[in-house]
Amino acid sequence: MRDLPLPLALTVRLLPVAVLATAGWALSSGSSDQGPAGKESAAETASGPISTSESAPAASAATKTYAKAPSPCGAVTAKSVTSLVPGAKPAGKEIASTDESVRRTCSWNALKGYDYRWLDISYEIHPTDAKAETTFKERMSQKSGGGAVPGLGDAAYSVVNLTTEDKQQTREGVVYARVANALVVVTYNGSDFESQKAPSTDEINKGAIKAAKEAVAALEGAR
Repeated sequence: MRDLPLPLALTVRLLPVAVLATAGWALSSGSSDQGPAGKESAAETASGPISTSESAPAASAATKTYAKAPSPCGAVTAKSVTSLVPGAKPAGKEIASTDESVRRTCSWNALKGYDYRWLDISYEIHPTDAKAETTFKERMSQKSGGGAVPGLGDAAYSVVNLTTEDKQQTREGVVYARVANALVVVTYNGSDFESQKAPSTDEINKGAIKAAKEAVAALEGAR
């Protein structure tokens, strides 16, 4: 059996994500013509003293469920790697990131005979749940044609697409799963270089969802 060169269509496409978070609050000062100590101002007489607990920012607003991304190479079991990417090393390879607290990605790929498989798992940490939800919806709109994945995180979406280049088919499945302020992104694709066909939609979709379920469980376990 001879080895075949990998087509350029399967070159990894990394989409680094940069997330910036800002937070702050304004403190208001009292009126300069406030009366002597011991006397209530007109505003205080009308509405009563301002409660300290009401003026202080809520602690929950500054709390993030996930402060940093866990190790993505530990997101799936060795058994799953062997099943989804035959011939790949279970340890995977982590892709360099500009900020590991915000995004971390691990990749597995291998050619066994004429069958090629590629699996990527990424963890993205957003400043708030709302920001993660907005990003989740944006990703869904960019990858239309898929459907919801019930029971996975707070919300999950799966889509599978087929591409053909130089008569070689590649089928790719993507799963987005939001868990609080974190986003789990799984990409799974495959090709058969002998037949030039791609694996079935069902195989790729089920494989991507299986990896996503393990990645979400690993995220929740690292909390």
